[in-house]
Amino acid sequence: MSGFEPFAELDPDYSEAGATACPWSVARELLTGAEVYWLSTVRPDGRPHVTPLIGVWADGALHFATGAEERKARNLAAGPEVVLTTGTGDNSMSKGLDVVIEGRAERVTDEVPLNRLAAAWEAKYGPQWHFDVRDGTFVNGGHAALVFQVRPRKAFGFGRGAHFSQTRWRFS
Repeated sequence: MSGFEPFAELDPDYSEAGATACPWSVARELLTGAEVYWLSTVRPDGRPHVTPLIGVWADGALHFATGAEERKARNLAAGPEVVLTTGTGDNSMSKGLDVVIEGRAERVTDEVPLNRLAAAWEAKYGPQWHFDVRDGTFVNGGHAALVFQVRPRKAFGFGRGAHFSQTRWRFS
């Protein structure tokens, strides 16, 4: 997916006069640099579940890890459709961009991409986030974690500041 630019469309109903659509390159940079993301899943009984987590943007997808018995992993086993969000850090109305990705969480189990992702995790978050790859999982301190990737099916950018805007990116 490198070099791929989805179609960006400004929603005039939710954007101020003078606003422009945000280029995907700006959203991708935010997704790459963010330290914290929010994952929204649905429990088997239909109730929502939201949790913060760390992750890595690589190969056109956001990747995250979780223990097999954690709530988010159990939710994903029942229904893999998710929403991931991140944004600029100060939560002010005067500036920033929030990005929302909708997609399907899919397990990553192949050793080659897992090793690449483990190196990316450690490069981004430091040596305390070192993972070995074993049996299709990340392993740290004797604990195994499942690794998932979410490729955007639909994404939105909510701009704040001089002009409030809502951009929708379409993926084919």
